[in-house]
Amino acid sequence: MRSPSWAQLTPQEQAVLAPLAPEWDRLEPQRKQKWRGIAQRYPKMAPDEQQRIQTQMKSWAALTPAQRQAAREQYKTLKQLPPEKKEEVRQRWAQYQNLPPETRRELAMHPAPAAPAAGSRATTPNTRSAVPVAPPAAPAMPPQAQPPTSAPPAGPKP
Repeated sequence: MRSPSWAQLTPQEQAVLAPLAPEWDRLEPQRKQKWRGIAQRYPKMAPDEQQRIQTQMKSWAALTPAQRQAAREQYKTLKQLPPEKKEEVRQRWAQYQNLPPETRRELAMHPAPAAPAAGSRATTPNTRSAVPVAPPAAPAMPPQAQPPTSAPPAGPKP
């Protein structure tokens, strides 16, 4: 099956997926299908969910391919965490969201150091979490808000 070009989308799909227009014809067929599924469900979504989808889609469209791949990898990692660790990530994300914008920019400029390898001990206390709070261009999102890699749950991801 050939995936549709931008011109082949319905006017409703084009309106919903407008942030992706410049790159639509370069997307993989499976990603196009995911985005089309979101566009088809969009009219039934609550206004706040529609706004969230549009915001995330615009943010996603602004990322470089490398940043998108990093976000996908982070999503896979977060998805595999045990429930208590997921809750910790959610709490840390909420704390991050409550920080003043200048503090968030500062954190984004200096990402947290990598976690020590399993079984090794750090020689200095780690004052930052091993879970990144906000990478420079793509803020870490809790699993329920992270764009999907296989099926579109809470947020879009090509």
